[in-house]
Amino acid sequence: MAPSRRAETSQTAIQVPIAGQWLAGDLGMPPDPHGLVLFAHGSGSSRRSPRNQLVARTLERRDLATLLIDLLTPQEGAIDERTAEFRFDIPLLAARLVTIVEWLKRQEQTAALPIGLFGASTGGGAALIAASERPREIAAVVSRGGRPDLAGAALPRVIAPTLLIVGGWDSAVIQMNRDAMSQMRAEVKLEIVPGASHLFEEPGALDRVTALAGEWFTRHLQPAAAMRHG
Repeated sequence: MAPSRRAETSQTAIQVPIAGQWLAGDLGMPPDPHGLVLFAHGSGSSRRSPRNQLVARTLERRDLATLLIDLLTPQEGAIDERTAEFRFDIPLLAARLVTIVEWLKRQEQTAALPIGLFGASTGGGAALIAASERPREIAAVVSRGGRPDLAGAALPRVIAPTLLIVGGWDSAVIQMNRDAMSQMRAEVKLEIVPGASHLFEEPGALDRVTALAGEWFTRHLQPAAAMRHG
């Protein structure tokens, strides 16, 4: 499906309550979205990640809503900048994703939208754990340069169709993804982007990621009625 050229996406700053604090996010809503993609950024990154921002804008042109959100509260983020103690706490990050999904399902604007998770680096592991814990709510997962091995025992419980995207020069992570695939029972596909490193900084590499992710989410994030009659 080709990207649409319709009215512009609206961008809204949101706050998801968490234990008396909040998680800050940016919700992008096309005029008539058929799904929503929630981003799980990698270690030390945030909702302002330029790579994830680029992916989000591309997905919005495919009529997919996006939520770029910090998985740490402002206080936790300030601590983590000094100590790095939260960024590798994968169970904590996965639990935050579950909280955000539950919040989305309570909002009138997003309640009916099927949800996909886009995880980068360590966020890939957190996304898969969250998908295993909310199988009815998570319809698809895409991992960019991800660490699915960090999902551990959750891997066999994931039922959401999962796309693993890894750079061709990222040999250690390629093997981690292959090992994770062997433990998964869901539909899972590995796409290796030739000539790309872990951060996909090479010319054209991130464009390939956005194309692959867009095709995957467009295929798997469809309203229930459309899937019944499609």
